[in-house]
Amino acid sequence: MNSAYIVVPAALAAATGLVAYAGRYPDSKIFGPAITHTNSARKLAVTFDDGPNPAMTPKLLDLLDRHKVRATFFVVGKYVRDNPALLRETVARGHVIGNHTESHPNLFWTSAAQTRDELHRCHDAIISALHVPSKFFRPPFGWRNPWLASAASELHLQVVTWTLLPGDWRAPSGEWLVDRMQSISAHAGAAATPDANASGGDILCLHDGGHRAQNADRTHTLAALEQCLPRWRDLGLDFVTMNEAVSAPAL
Repeated sequence: MNSAYIVVPAALAAATGLVAYAGRYPDSKIFGPAITHTNSARKLAVTFDDGPNPAMTPKLLDLLDRHKVRATFFVVGKYVRDNPALLRETVARGHVIGNHTESHPNLFWTSAAQTRDELHRCHDAIISALHVPSKFFRPPFGWRNPWLASAASELHLQVVTWTLLPGDWRAPSGEWLVDRMQSISAHAGAAATPDANASGGDILCLHDGGHRAQNADRTHTLAALEQCLPRWRDLGLDFVTMNEAVSAPAL
């Protein structure tokens, strides 16, 4: 058999794998810089995607208040337009808002113009509701493309991924989700080691909404956090917004 028939498919498979890694793997920098961890092992950034969701976001805000936790909410532009007052309440309670596109497409498949439009329309919705821009952007599904870095830079947005995506949108129970987040407790136990800050702390990606439709049920997310937030605080973790996640760690 001609070796070219072997080499060419192998090369194509390798190239496909590299592109998939560049587009999806949270730590990949091939398609531009991204914040993948907090800058201190003791800092835990709790983040939520796909809101604002009038069926669940207010309940999460109350829960976060009770535990004195400040979080970051990556919002979908079309839902911001439906719920501007809820977005303002979220900020009034001390949380940070991030851009999560206008309609939640998989950016791996969007053109440069479509990518720019998705970011700009969500940016405009946030400005309309809050009169200030967001500083952070999370790509839907975590997928990126070669022109995302330019589109984000144009709006002075820092791209944020995560260290843990436990799949709360498909959780069959709160306990199932608690088990999926055990690694945060393990990392907290190792945070006192001398080299812990070299790799930074966790960015947890949860969901207060659903990208397909409003009023998504996230009661399992709420139940899991009821258990985990006090446990994580008892372990010595500091809950931070993305603003604090990238600021200089306290000495």
